[in-house]
Amino acid sequence: MGFCPSVAQTTTVREYAFEQRLCARLEADSDAVVARQVGAGVHAPGGRVLDVVLVEPGAEFAERAAITERTIPPAAVESPVGPGRYRPVAEVLDGPPERRERIVEAAVEAGFFERERRGGRAHVRQVVRYPDWFDRIVGVENKPDLGRPGDLERQLRVDASLAVVDEAWLATASHVTGAHLHRIPDAVGVWRIDPETGEREVVRDAEALPVEDSGIEPLGTDPGRTEIRVATATEKTRARRRIAERAYGKGWRPAAYPACARVDPDDAGVPDCPWKGRPVDPARECGRDCPGHDPADPPAVDRAALRAARSPWVADPEGRRRRQSGLDRFGDDD
Repeated sequence: MGFCPSVAQTTTVREYAFEQRLCARLEADSDAVVARQVGAGVHAPGGRVLDVVLVEPGAEFAERAAITERTIPPAAVESPVGPGRYRPVAEVLDGPPERRERIVEAAVEAGFFERERRGGRAHVRQVVRYPDWFDRIVGVENKPDLGRPGDLERQLRVDASLAVVDEAWLATASHVTGAHLHRIPDAVGVWRIDPETGEREVVRDAEALPVEDSGIEPLGTDPGRTEIRVATATEKTRARRRIAERAYGKGWRPAAYPACARVDPDDAGVPDCPWKGRPVDPARECGRDCPGHDPADPPAVDRAALRAARSPWVADPEGRRRRQSGLDRFGDDD
């Protein structure tokens, strides 16, 4: 039996191809860190996933880039560990032991925490100051075919009411009518994208969203009833840091390229497939079930080198550790 994707699979595949070309264009046209599929909720982080995120560098970006190429766990950043003395893990991180261990392990690997055992208990200290490294965050919802809008209107209303990103955009390949514009919040900007080249036309400019104010987060919808929760300015600040950190560590290129001789990534690393005539999603549509599959080693793509060359992200930094004597000014209670 041949490979016969469902309508839902076909739509997902088309959106993936569209998203890959858009990410490559946005990375080329801006100084931002570009990533895809990043959770952007506050009380329910996975309740709203942004297709594309652009994180614009702030004044201390170089300090952040020098720490690690990975995501620094937001829970570690928000903890009261501080850059002074060692503190017991159980006193500074919440949750079950398994969760605390995961956070500590990731923070140590990122060069943000240092760990040692004292009296049989795990202790950590922060070995580098967390910088104020990003400026604006821009969220993009991709919907190449407005004839199949799905949950588009609800998603964009969440972005506008929660206002955890500085700007929200809709990217589409469709002709955009007044009726389309009327159905989405006025604050959301609209790009019309050429799916072949990634060229952008601004159909409507985005308005600045009130990221410093509290926002409203819809959590669930039943017939005639929508559950909402207020997100305070402080909670939104934490969410923005989480979005920025996840975007910094994740990027947008596929985690692995297909083991197929037909796949021919372009100069930006977009996994083009001439047999299909578009970029392919390795996780969904490549392999033995594809009629055009031609087994071979995956194409040699250095994702880190491409990202470092085309964006401000830094691959494999040396890290920056302050000597204990240089931390005295912070004090034990910081």
